[in-house]
Amino acid sequence: MLDIARDFPILTNYNKDGHLIYADSAATTQKPQCVLDALTEWYTVRNANPHRGTYKLGALATDIYEYAREVVAEHIHGKKQEVVFCRNTTEAINLVARCFVEPMLREGDEIVIPISEHHSNVLPWQELARKHKCRLVYLLTDQRGRLLESEIRQKITPKTCFVAVAQVSNVLGTCFPVKEITRRAHEMGAYVLADCAQGFLHCGVDVEEMGVDFAAFSAHKAFGPDGVGVLWGRYELLKQMPPYNLGGEMVDQVSWRKAVYEKPPLRFEAGTQNASGAFAFSVAIRYIQQLGQKAIREHEAALTAQLLEGIREIPGLRIYGNPDPAEDRCGIVSFNFVGQSSLLVGRYLDAQGINVRSGTHCAQPLLAYLGVGSACRISLAPYNTADDVDCIIRALKGGPEMIARTVLRRTK
Repeated sequence: MLDIARDFPILTNYNKDGHLIYADSAATTQKPQCVLDALTEWYTVRNANPHRGTYKLGALATDIYEYAREVVAEHIHGKKQEVVFCRNTTEAINLVARCFVEPMLREGDEIVIPISEHHSNVLPWQELARKHKCRLVYLLTDQRGRLLESEIRQKITPKTCFVAVAQVSNVLGTCFPVKEITRRAHEMGAYVLADCAQGFLHCGVDVEEMGVDFAAFSAHKAFGPDGVGVLWGRYELLKQMPPYNLGGEMVDQVSWRKAVYEKPPLRFEAGTQNASGAFAFSVAIRYIQQLGQKAIREHEAALTAQLLEGIREIPGLRIYGNPDPAEDRCGIVSFNFVGQSSLLVGRYLDAQGINVRSGTHCAQPLLAYLGVGSACRISLAPYNTADDVDCIIRALKGGPEMIARTVLRRTK
């Protein structure tokens, strides 16, 4: 088992005088000291605008920024020129929607997504389907949150032009069969984007193995800073795409009447980029590599099994998705107490020093499909421990009566 909580200052600082179990890593992860040091290093001895100044500090900033691109490419088994830095997964998906998918859409085409997608991987496709009179087709999960082969084969057809699928559901924790979905889509002549925001840290991303055409992920969900995301795309596809934003440094030449744009990836990186964030993300990736993807998976699998075994038989507690820890899933467990507001459950856990998320998790179509308005979500990360999970289990075994008592005390 990993023992790395001491590497994360926020966890150490909170636990000096109190008690904090951070179990909302699907929203954002905490940052190790090495990443915080990288941000400080950039602004104290590295700060300049990449791809601008020819002076030594400017050239160094460019080298470090491009080194960060190399680190990302190597980590996901892609090529450097296929890695585009952007703000987050959301922007990366929108870039593909506007610059690749929209130009090829024809009336009657179908875009396929699972019902479980985050809003970031729903709204762009809804808008394109509405605008171009296309059809948005949803892959429905079974009762255990899985996408079955029969559903995939039935919904991905010769009418399908594009498929967008999350590597891991941010509500159910299900690891979806991206490779199999991609194979079927390619057989039908369609392209595929994988939303790897939840999978990057916990499962790892290998674009060669997946076989997808595009992949998107965010640094902040993998120990990195806010405001940095990555779009990976096959270079032959990126070359076909027009720029998403227009401005500085994404052009080769500009005259009074026209502009000639840079080749990818710079074509898609208009304006001053978050170079400090890209550098810090490269440090986060090196930290992940130091831990080892296998060790991360084994650690989180053990914690998830411990959690599911501990809460499965709690009266009135309903788990959404697959309650079997042996299935291919990550450390995300969503649940409700029957008859209790998820918000009140979240407040009760917060009073015990346990941070979880309550709400719709930016996945309202999924919750409607499940027949619930909101849910509580526990999401674990490598810095969580078996003691953390024991505390969560003990708190949840307190049941609805203790939740009601906690809320009553707060209202007096």
